[in-house]
Amino acid sequence: MDSVDLEVLRTSIAWMEKNQRVLLVTVVRTWGSSPRPEGAMLAIRGDGVVIGSVSGGCIEDDLILKVRENGITNELPEMLTYGVSAEEAHRFGLPCGGTIQLMLEPLGRDSRLEQLVKEVERGNLTARHLDVRTGRVSLDRTHAVGRVTYNGNIFTVVHGPRCRLLVIGAGQLSTYLTQIASGLDYQITVCDPREEYLEEFLPPTVSLVREMPDDAVISMKLDARSAVVTLTHDPKLDDLALMEALKTDAFYVGAIGSRKNNAARRERLKLFDLSDEQIARLRGPAGLYIGSKTPPEIALSILAEMTAAKNGVVVGRLNTVRGAKERENQLGKISEQGVEFLESSCSTS
Repeated sequence: MDSVDLEVLRTSIAWMEKNQRVLLVTVVRTWGSSPRPEGAMLAIRGDGVVIGSVSGGCIEDDLILKVRENGITNELPEMLTYGVSAEEAHRFGLPCGGTIQLMLEPLGRDSRLEQLVKEVERGNLTARHLDVRTGRVSLDRTHAVGRVTYNGNIFTVVHGPRCRLLVIGAGQLSTYLTQIASGLDYQITVCDPREEYLEEFLPPTVSLVREMPDDAVISMKLDARSAVVTLTHDPKLDDLALMEALKTDAFYVGAIGSRKNNAARRERLKLFDLSDEQIARLRGPAGLYIGSKTPPEIALSILAEMTAAKNGVVVGRLNTVRGAKERENQLGKISEQGVEFLESSCSTS
């Protein structure tokens, strides 16, 4: 759950405490392009005041207008679909003839938002099940990866803490990486036991720890909503973190460095208690191949690959730094062989 959606829930609770009627609008499903993902939320107060978003703005305006004109009259949840026709898609700003399906839920005392927020703040991944026939809500802890499901009767949204990012190394690249990652709403920890690396260039929301990297990985109890990137170029530090991180359920474990250094790193990791499958999870050199040279570009490359992994997007080998560089070398060798062939042909003619 990102900070925006969490604030939607908190604000809804505050409104209800003041005896205001509240309509919670959640994205159930989208077809075509959509500016907001499934599970995104919008809360509308009885007087039309809103927080959150489910689209680029036009759908929000239509929902606000309906509430202002009619109030929040429904007692049970109901489904609403926008963009079925090309005319509607154009009217509501849905690109490429997109369609968005929304769940409109009138909130009440039995909505269990307070308990849900407490579970999320405790770091628990929690499924909220809404029975659309009765409006009743149940909660349970879960390990499910999928965020939204709907079987026609039960609408389930999985809520959880923000994704966590552990960065090993507090250098210049870390500054750019954490700045961009902060904008992506990661909960960020930087680990660097070297006192000479200062924390003053890191964003104020970042936590800096001075323990050894393997201890940091173990103490954070990394789960499937966690990512690790090693940036020190020091095997004594990076390898300590990787040997523990690769044993966890972290969705992304990456290391910067050349292909040669990462190949040597993989050989070193074989000396530890790691299986071939675990070592194969290492993304190194970390990042998508975008021709990056400067620290900000490298940070962008790493976070692009991390975002793809978080969203379950399979990146082709040639799109990774490792794969693209290998391809360049192959093409270079082919080109050199062609030149040698031409030179030898000319010399014998």
